[in-house]
Parts: sequence; structure tokens; C-alpha cells
Amino acid sequence: MPTADNRYLAAAQEDRCSPRTRLVIPASLRASGGRAFQTNVQDLSISGFSASSINRMHEGQMCWLTLPGLESLQAQVVWWENCIVGCAFEELLSPIVHDNILMRYSSAGVSRPMI
Repeated sequence: MPTADNRYLAAAQEDRCSPRTRLVIPASLRASGGRAFQTNVQDLSISGFSASSINRMHEGQMCWLTLPGLESLQAQVVWWENCIVGCAFEELLSPIVHDNILMRYSSAGVSRPMI
């Protein structure tokens, strides 16, 4: 049976192969031991996100992203470069929640093939 880590790695790789929608989602981000600050999420997938971060964040640092209408989502910093941080969610985001967020914040919307 696949472990949570294996499911995460597979989803992260699969997600990287699909086109990403550029969008702006106002949110708040809080690094472990720090205060929350306002940010804009620039990229969102079921496995992670990238967002603006004027504060330097370090690889492996824990953080919490709060999107409008959702509870805080725990994530881990994967990279930080030129005031943009890339993070991986600790728990995969539900595809239904992901699609709803994209429909709300992107003009293109989302379409998934019916299975």
C-alpha cells in the first residue's frame, strides 16, 4: 500500500507536468515562530503553492497559509528566491477545493475530464 509520502511525491511530480494557471489570491502566510503577513499566492496546486514573501524564508521551515474561506494549511518551505517562496503542503489539497479556488480566482476557470 502506498504511503502518504509516496502519494505526495507522485502528486508533486504529476502536478509539475500540467500547465499552471497564473492567478493572484490574497492570503496570509505565517512562518514558524513568526507573525502572519499579507501575501499574494501566485501559483496553487494540490501539492503546494508559490507566494510573495518579503521576509527571507528558509528551506525546511514550517509555515501556514490561510486562503480566504479556508482554515490554515500547513506547508514546508521548499525554496525562496527574489521575494517569492515555494512551499509544499503537508497534506495534499483536495482536488475539489483546488478547483473551487481556481474557479473563484482565475478568469480561465477549471475543467477536468470526466472519468
